Amino acid sequence: MRVLLTTTSFQDTPGPHHERLAASGHEIVRARGPLTEREMLARVAEDGGYDALLHGDDALTRGVLEAACPRLKVLSKYGIGLDAVDLEAATDLGIPVLYTPGVNHTTVAEHAFALILALCRHLVPEVQAVKAGTWKRVTGRELAEKTLGIVGLGRIGKAVAERAGAFGLRPLVHTAHWDAGLAERHGLRRAESLDDLVTEADIVTLHTHLGSGNRGLFGPERIARMKDGALLINTARGALVDESAVAEACRSGKLGGYGADVLAREPIEPPHPFQELDNAIVTPHIGSRTRESVARQATMAVENLLAALRGEEPAARANDAPVRPPREE
Repeated sequence: MRVLLTTTSFQDTPGPHHERLAASGHEIVRARGPLTEREMLARVAEDGGYDALLHGDDALTRGVLEAACPRLKVLSKYGIGLDAVDLEAATDLGIPVLYTPGVNHTTVAEHAFALILALCRHLVPEVQAVKAGTWKRVTGRELAEKTLGIVGLGRIGKAVAERAGAFGLRPLVHTAHWDAGLAERHGLRRAESLDDLVTEADIVTLHTHLGSGNRGLFGPERIARMKDGALLINTARGALVDESAVAEACRSGKLGGYGADVLAREPIEPPHPFQELDNAIVTPHIGSRTRESVARQATMAVENLLAALRGEEPAARANDAPVRPPREE
């Protein structure tokens, strides 16, 4: 069968996932994602299309999926975020959507702390100053005894909460899914509302999914409720924040800084307001891009894909579309 592979970290990182995919005997066509809707439409129309997509954050809209049918049998997401996939359309068209939960929480949690530490100690402008031949020293802040507001208590939020105590942070959590055992083990307190959390937290870190109800979750009004000089960290999805409002708050000093691994539109489209701000640190969606995490995610994505192409149940799927048996040759 014919498989389109678009995720770049899968392609760029050595590991057993390459051998496993090659050994499958399927034809593998490679592209450098994330691909736009127009680029995806061109891809699925070429040379008769594809039986499967092994993808990252490409725009898999209803139009793309309809154009890829009837040949397309399965979508295998490398990762867990599915906001670029029209799940309703995939289900309507009978295309199972597979994903890889439980493989990148350690890596993303560590990256969140890297962003927190970089902002607290002004690492980016300090390093740039030294490279420029100056010795500009700015006084930073400790993490100990600060309140860490965690928005969302899924796998990544839990991993952040578990590590907070090692820095002497006081974790305060807003979540719909409370874990009493985790709270007892790690001294978590529960905020009754998101506004309660932001008024108390010195640092707010986002670990929740993106949906139609929480786009722009951190806009001007909510930022105004935060402590003066608080830090905002986003390793979830860029559209959870109003980027213009965040930039203005960083510029005015209302926010001490913004540390993100995601943007509302990726890759960055200059000119972007974060480019001119020393206290806005943005990394290019690398939170899960470690050798260990890539190997785990990629291997699971491949195994999901191959299982579905054999007509077998994959390890994790996000919709109810049935896995179809292999095509008769």
